[in-house]
Amino acid sequence: MFARVLEALFGCWHRHLSFPLTAKSGLRRSAAASLTGTYVVCLDCGKEFPYDWREMKIIDRGMTRKAAVGDLATKQAA
Repeated sequence: MFARVLEALFGCWHRHLSFPLTAKSGLRRSAAASLTGTYVVCLDCGKEFPYDWREMKIIDRGMTRKAAVGDLATKQAA
């Protein structure tokens, strides 16, 4: 009961994440996988987050696909 009250007040902190998953080409992708093709899932609440496999971190959800691909291309060139 107490845990439910805390979750209702503060929400999920997304501390338990899955291993990065890569969507297969040709299949419909979720919004999180549409940026880079790779995403992680919070194992507590089920929310998906775009993931940059090269930097090994979650990408900001506000970033557009064009900006994410541009950032990846400039990092690869460097």
